[in-house]
Amino acid sequence: MTDTEKLAHLLDKLLAKNCSFAVWALPGSNTPEILLTDQEDMIYPSQLNKLNGQEGFVFAPYHIEEDKPLVLLKPGIYQKGVESILSIDVDQLTMQKTAQQTQPKHIIIQKDAYLKSIETTIETISTSKLSKVIVSRLIPHARGDESLGSLYMQLLQQTPNAMVYLVNLPQAGLWMGATPEVLLKSEGKTIETVSLAGTQSRRSDSDYSWHTKEIEEQAFVSRYLLDVFYRFNIHPYTTQGPETLESGKVAHLMTSFRFAAKKLAHKLGDFVADLHPTPAVCGYPKSRADKFISKIEQHDRRYYTGYLGPWRLNESVRLFVNLRCMEITPENYVLYSGGGITSRSVPEDEWEETINKAGTLLSAIEAVQKK
Repeated sequence: MTDTEKLAHLLDKLLAKNCSFAVWALPGSNTPEILLTDQEDMIYPSQLNKLNGQEGFVFAPYHIEEDKPLVLLKPGIYQKGVESILSIDVDQLTMQKTAQQTQPKHIIIQKDAYLKSIETTIETISTSKLSKVIVSRLIPHARGDESLGSLYMQLLQQTPNAMVYLVNLPQAGLWMGATPEVLLKSEGKTIETVSLAGTQSRRSDSDYSWHTKEIEEQAFVSRYLLDVFYRFNIHPYTTQGPETLESGKVAHLMTSFRFAAKKLAHKLGDFVADLHPTPAVCGYPKSRADKFISKIEQHDRRYYTGYLGPWRLNESVRLFVNLRCMEITPENYVLYSGGGITSRSVPEDEWEETINKAGTLLSAIEAVQKK
């Protein structure tokens, strides 16, 4: 049995015991990390700024609500690297209780309904002060008897430029994803955040040309980040981009912003609270877009377009926006996929974009189900 197969088997055993854990690998690294915590040792901060002074692994929803809490896994067992993770004796871990909670209702809409919602969104943008809105939908795919551990390893192998994760949490559920979008990265004396928006199918020759709609869409996010910088008195800062980022089946436009970490020495939680959700997952202006989303989307986003990642583990923070993700139920993989709508959007193109984005996860599922 290879190390990959051993790690997949270990993850399956953790799930069989319903252990509370997060396993992840950062972009550009094939080195997985894992954090396991007893259910009674997990923290559910009521507000994002309550993360100030804490450490662990964060899993945050789009909006914090009683049935969708912000979850912080405190360091119980933490291991980095395949060899170290395989040293965990799962047989010694206690079987965890299954939380008594109502299963979320996943509302699936058909193509005609989605196209109509995009048409309504474009019309609203054309006649209001809205500039951009992200509209998403759910894509179900039936589960078989395939190993979820093997599925995670497959996703890790095929998306090296993403944050690839699997979490199992009593109040949030079972989620897997491969997200390319950095929300905040803090290492040493520097903090980095990213403006990422605009999508097209990945090209084999990496020869990309971007249209006005995609360039505008990404510019909205950059403009918003600068507004947040102003409120926190962040200057000077440096930028890199816009440039193309390839991830999974798609490519995006990205600009990186970097500044001195001392600017947020005791306010990192407050900064994240103000930063999220960015126009990349909500729209612009943010408050108007958020209100519109609550009316146009029939489903609950739950942890889709929230954020996740290690928080002050090893003296660093690596938070990612929860995109290219799916919630895993006993019967289905429920994929979440959306796109940024502007006055230049074409409904049929937006439908295709949601399919392309879902392709990252669907290709991994299909590869494992064929074995």
